[in-house]
Amino acid sequence: MPDAEIFVTNNTAIISDPHDPRLADRLLGFACEVRTIVRASGADPEKSSLLDGVFWSSDLQAATYERSREFDVDDIDAARLRLVADGLRTRYRQESVLTFEYLPSTSARADAIEVEVPGVSAQRLHDGLVADPEARDRLFGGSVTVRGGKLILVADRADATLVRAFVGTLGGDWSKANVHYGDREFVG
Repeated sequence: MPDAEIFVTNNTAIISDPHDPRLADRLLGFACEVRTIVRASGADPEKSSLLDGVFWSSDLQAATYERSREFDVDDIDAARLRLVADGLRTRYRQESVLTFEYLPSTSARADAIEVEVPGVSAQRLHDGLVADPEARDRLFGGSVTVRGGKLILVADRADATLVRAFVGTLGGDWSKANVHYGDREFVG
């Protein structure tokens, strides 16, 4: 396991069309830039996964889409993770950048969970958010890896029961889920 993950994009547009050509961008140059920034902070950037994000916009009352990347990061503490995320937020003009620091489930700081479930498409995530007001209001959205179709939900630990039920409505197999504990922060 890495020490932490950073979820970030360089997109500033609100995309409501799932066929928008911007959602085909593999963000390769962006990935290199982010790795350079992470490395310059003294941390060790590991693998990066291309993601299709689906999020609920309460302003639009509709689902929006986002192409982003998740970066595994080692040799980083909570303070430096926050600084790196804030630097990325500023550089790429984002409202916030999501971080997840892996912690033991017994840690007092482990206030969140990250759930990874194979076999769930971005379309099913979209349909689930549209159909479930509680999930969209409490979870806000999630991401699916472009390669392999793995659903990723980062949620408040208190919402674990909701996450499990939501995964089921999406057709995900909870017995194949990987659940990690940690500290989640929307930096910004």
